[in-house]
Amino acid sequence: MEKQLYDALQARFVKLHFTVAFHTDSRLPSDKVSALRGGMGEMLLRMNCIRDRQCEICDFESECIVQRTMYSKFEKKPEFVTTGGSVGYVLECADYRENFKSGDTLDFNLILFGKTIVYCYQFVQAFCEMGAKTGIGKYHAMFRIVGIKNIEGQHILEGNSINMNKLIVHVLHDYIMFRKMRFDMEQGEKMMIFDTPLALKHQNEFLQEFQMWPIVNAVRRRIYMLDCFEGIESDIYNGKKDDLPEFVYQERQMVTVRRYSSRKKEKMLMKGIKGYALLPELPQDIIYLLLAGELIHIGKNTSFDFGKYHIV
Repeated sequence: MEKQLYDALQARFVKLHFTVAFHTDSRLPSDKVSALRGGMGEMLLRMNCIRDRQCEICDFESECIVQRTMYSKFEKKPEFVTTGGSVGYVLECADYRENFKSGDTLDFNLILFGKTIVYCYQFVQAFCEMGAKTGIGKYHAMFRIVGIKNIEGQHILEGNSINMNKLIVHVLHDYIMFRKMRFDMEQGEKMMIFDTPLALKHQNEFLQEFQMWPIVNAVRRRIYMLDCFEGIESDIYNGKKDDLPEFVYQERQMVTVRRYSSRKKEKMLMKGIKGYALLPELPQDIIYLLLAGELIHIGKNTSFDFGKYHIV
């Protein structure tokens, strides 16, 4: 791996796998990340806000835990970032069931990046409070956390406490090396499967089909954002177009995800493409980038679990 790429892959992350159990029979939305994210934000506000949620005029804004968790600022803001969203965390949930019985469990992941990692306990506490006070979704499905594991499968929840020594902070390079070992062991054609919708703009238009260079460029862009978030000097994202072969074959479809924005008090539609594509032969450094993209998500709406893929 060339030094330029290695240096750009030093952004830190922690990945936590939650298992929660429901107290009663419940009905949840098929796409649960929006409900989880909204509930998490609500609990963080309830636990920490002392100025009646008037964020625009708050004299504690610079020290606010909600701002540092949900909307943590870049150490060095990329020139193309114009919104106030954070790249400090990603939520994932691959369970699309809607009906749950009492005692049924739901699994989801929380990935924390960079300086957001130090607020791990606040995130966990927010989910504890959500389960006890508001539940998930329209019907307020109440739950309790029955387990939290780190990326290596170790339990970090011990009774009602978190063993902080088991968080295990990695950098992106660690993840790539782990995945590359398995990637090289697998024989045959490699397939990129988009588990959640990809909403990615190229030349001012959202992609209607999977295209290699825009996807690789989106991974570079995301890594660069994480580097800026941490204050890491990086020139991995330069807009230079790689001369790359296109996907060998693909199948995709446009999908729509509905969510309710409690901040805007309105229903919203988010669109993207899902499906799979067969990979051509690619240079080693491009493989490294694509493997990194599995963890960090790409495109728009990543905080709502968009842009998640894996390679098999």
